[in-house]
Amino acid sequence: MEFTEAYKQTGPCCFSPNSRYIAVAVDYRLVIRDTLSFKVVQLFSCLDKISHIEWANDSEYILCGLYKRPMIQAWSLTQPEWTCKIDEGPAGIAYARWSPDSRHILTTSDFQLRLTVWSLLNTACVHVQGPKHGSKGVSFTKDGKFAAICTRRDCKDYVNLLSCHAWEIMGAFSVDTLDLADIEWSPDDSAIVIWDSPLEYKVLIYSPDGRCLSKYQAYESGLGVKSVSWSPCGQYLAVGSYDQMLRVLNHLNWKTFAEFMHLSTVRGPCCAALFKEVDEPLHLNMSELCLSDEFLQGNSGKRKYGVSHSEMDIVRQIECLIYVSEGHFRVMYEVTEVPISLPFQKPPADKPNPKQGIGLMSWSKDSRYIYTRNDSMPTALWIWDIHHLELAAILVQKDPIRAAAWDPTCTRLVLCTGSSHLYMWTPSGACCVSNPLPQFNITDLKWNSDGSCLLVKDKDSFCCAAVSLMPESSEYSSDD
Repeated sequence: MEFTEAYKQTGPCCFSPNSRYIAVAVDYRLVIRDTLSFKVVQLFSCLDKISHIEWANDSEYILCGLYKRPMIQAWSLTQPEWTCKIDEGPAGIAYARWSPDSRHILTTSDFQLRLTVWSLLNTACVHVQGPKHGSKGVSFTKDGKFAAICTRRDCKDYVNLLSCHAWEIMGAFSVDTLDLADIEWSPDDSAIVIWDSPLEYKVLIYSPDGRCLSKYQAYESGLGVKSVSWSPCGQYLAVGSYDQMLRVLNHLNWKTFAEFMHLSTVRGPCCAALFKEVDEPLHLNMSELCLSDEFLQGNSGKRKYGVSHSEMDIVRQIECLIYVSEGHFRVMYEVTEVPISLPFQKPPADKPNPKQGIGLMSWSKDSRYIYTRNDSMPTALWIWDIHHLELAAILVQKDPIRAAAWDPTCTRLVLCTGSSHLYMWTPSGACCVSNPLPQFNITDLKWNSDGSCLLVKDKDSFCCAAVSLMPESSEYSSDD
């Protein structure tokens, strides 16, 4: 893995959908860099600090959310002179997103007064009154033809289906929720999943015409659903709950076929690989290093600078070893055996939004694996094998896991913990990768769409790492 130099950033950074560009917020400026050369190809000046960046699906347009003002500015890469500014006036703007056709922008006003669809082709706009949420509650079909927008009126939650061609409401139906949390179309656009707030455990499956296909409730008392995710194949629906369990439903009868518990102590029998991050002190062994007499005597008559290339390499190695030996360690994974106790944090009972339950989860591209993080054990990442209905691996880190992301092209998982290292897992094993940039602590990461490049962020800078394509049978070593 090869890393670029660090570049400044003060906000969001993201790849374009076609992987050709990187958009970076630097205070009031939007910087567009080429992914291969990292040269600046466009520079746009906004009217305020950039809070949000989102590319259009065709990678031609990009919007910037200036939520402090509040205002939206959009730019074109192919027509730098073209500009667009959206201002809702006193209503404000809480969030903005692109439509699938890349020619409309949807904005939600403050206090969820209305959702507005703005056209870039003409001056027309469409209003939807009373959206349920600002940044949530809107989902598009994968073919981009329809949008499901959640609204609330008369103390009830509704789903409005809009055509993304004419932006007309095709239909609306009420849903059986106490306080709707979010909505998402299935990958094949045949069903819509809706889940309730944490106060009421309820997962509802609806058809596009408003028929309730299934109602799932694992338990009644206690905090309920925390996260929901469709598998890419559309056959599985994962539900993470506050009771620290992951439940997986099938698409045939919407019943659970797998329940995975996240226990603080893992005991046998267990076939999972357990990887624990450890520090290994570096031991210097310079007994085999040898310098010539000419180098020691400083004879500069026979060679330029008096030192051969091989001897200069040795000098650099000695300087490097002396540097890393001064309080430095090599970070690596140690394979451990069961039983193993994972660090557990009991949330206080008198504070809202307890840090417990499945707060982070995501499916692999092939829908075989899903990773989860129980927020009560933030240093452990669990990887489950859905084909065999068993735990595949646990990665135990020294620090809480900040972010994790699957390679979009193969079964490879990368995570970060706020340290200077990246951590990788594949079905073949796991490894730690050191970032050579000094004082660069990785707090977030993103893949580009073809899996060839990884964007990693520090507090005020970012860099990219070139990642080699990996066949499924390849193995990692801890020295990569």
